[in-house]
Amino acid sequence: MALNHSRSVKLNDGHFMPVLGFGTYALEEVPKSKAREATKVAIDVGFRHIDSAYVYQNEEEVGKALREKMADGTVKREDIFYTTKLWSTFLRPELVRPALERSLKKLGLDYVDLFIMHFPIPMKSGDEILPKDASGEIIFDTVDLRDTWEISLLQALEKCKDAGLTKSIGVSNFNHKQLEMILSKPGLKYKPVCNQVECHPYLNQSKLLEFCKSKDIVLVAYSALGSHRHPNWVEKDSPYVLEDPTLKAIAKKHNRSPGQVALRYQVQRGVVVLAKSFNEKRIKDNFQIFDFELTPEDMKAIDGLNRNFRYAKLLFAVDHPYYPFSEEY
Repeated sequence: MALNHSRSVKLNDGHFMPVLGFGTYALEEVPKSKAREATKVAIDVGFRHIDSAYVYQNEEEVGKALREKMADGTVKREDIFYTTKLWSTFLRPELVRPALERSLKKLGLDYVDLFIMHFPIPMKSGDEILPKDASGEIIFDTVDLRDTWEISLLQALEKCKDAGLTKSIGVSNFNHKQLEMILSKPGLKYKPVCNQVECHPYLNQSKLLEFCKSKDIVLVAYSALGSHRHPNWVEKDSPYVLEDPTLKAIAKKHNRSPGQVALRYQVQRGVVVLAKSFNEKRIKDNFQIFDFELTPEDMKAIDGLNRNFRYAKLLFAVDHPYYPFSEEY
């Protein structure tokens, strides 16, 4: 059985991406084995789009889950759409393919379906995820960020696609100017198929969504249900999206959970959405979004919740010239 195209979106390179994905990121204190268990539950429930990344440090566990569900006949490899991401310490062009090959080895797979640049800011190359100097400041890479670097990095991503190591390539956390910069590159062989960004009712990314649609780039939403309170990334007093009275009222009207409404909202506006939970009941609930529909009034009310509030501000990079969140979209 191939991917269910009625629940997928066609990418600009002809491949299909399921509109609902399972996110595998968890806080450091969560045992990595949980990713394996949760991924197996997600596949059993019906998720076919699995999203992970090198920086999550769980691809061995996620890979085991995928291979176990293939071995027991639940899915074939072609049923699964798997995404991994190129971390900022591997943005030198010569490090791109080895980084992908490292992920493939951990996963035990021959290819991934999507390989995306995780963050547009290069950090010092090496195995440290967040390389820091003696004073605790992040060390950014000194690579030349002019056109030659950008082109060679894009070409390195394109070569991964040509080599069959990934079916599609994309980006994450890019603003519209950075996307435009890529799209205007001379000799660009493949457009990014997607831009994965934080997106939820409090940050609905409406302008970025319209821009991406105009360029045939799919917007993929992470933190669609809000966010973990990660002490390094998220302020403790951040609001809880799923506690919003409007969202709760709409959920009650449809006899659904606020989380299901938040996910359905994204799908109906043409956004691919990632649902992240390691709780079995919530994983099951998060998949149940295809048998109800929000009304135009519901959609307008949720649109009205936007306050351009960002959970993951990534302020450690705010002074970098490539910091993506200084732009409105």
